[in-house]
Amino acid sequence: MTKNEDFNEELNDNINSDKSLDTNILEEEFSSNTTTPVEKPRWYVIHTYSGYENNVKANIEKIIENRNMYDVITEVVVPMQNTYEITKSGKKKEVQRKIFPGYVFLKMIMNDETWYVVRNTRGVTSFVGPGSKPVALTEDEVISMGIESFLDTCDIAIGDIVLIKEGPFAKSSGVVKEVNANRKTVIVNVNFFGRETPVELDFHQVQQMG
Repeated sequence: MTKNEDFNEELNDNINSDKSLDTNILEEEFSSNTTTPVEKPRWYVIHTYSGYENNVKANIEKIIENRNMYDVITEVVVPMQNTYEITKSGKKKEVQRKIFPGYVFLKMIMNDETWYVVRNTRGVTSFVGPGSKPVALTEDEVISMGIESFLDTCDIAIGDIVLIKEGPFAKSSGVVKEVNANRKTVIVNVNFFGRETPVELDFHQVQQMG
């Protein structure tokens, strides 16, 4: 059994063991306490409804943007891996699959506000920890699962020519006009029907050319 499988099993055990507890009482008690923020963000895990992982990620990122919480919730990750499947026509197709289905990883400073925001995001069922009380991953766990290898990073700069890998403008190229490190997005000018059109894209949607 791999380390990832071990972790999945451990997370499932934690979630199952919590079902018999009155989570509403536990959450009220936790949110009413004053939590002293740690000096730097740590990795936590939340459990989501099946199939809601990407929606939860998008919803939390939108809240971070609206409330300007970039300094207290610094990363939201749904670890994915590329794999292949055979279509009905017999062709091999590359697809992305979730490594930890039902879980989203967050690097955050745990306090009353961040706990409330994350816990009350639609699709989130609980934090992973005893009685749904958040417990940060250890450095060894983060390293063994390779969580930080799934972070969206970007070496692209303003003025670079990039290829768009996915979305409505896939296979088009354009010039980068803006890079937003907080939101992990770039704005690319794409030639659309003879006019330059600015398009906002995530880091992972573009690839530097040349």
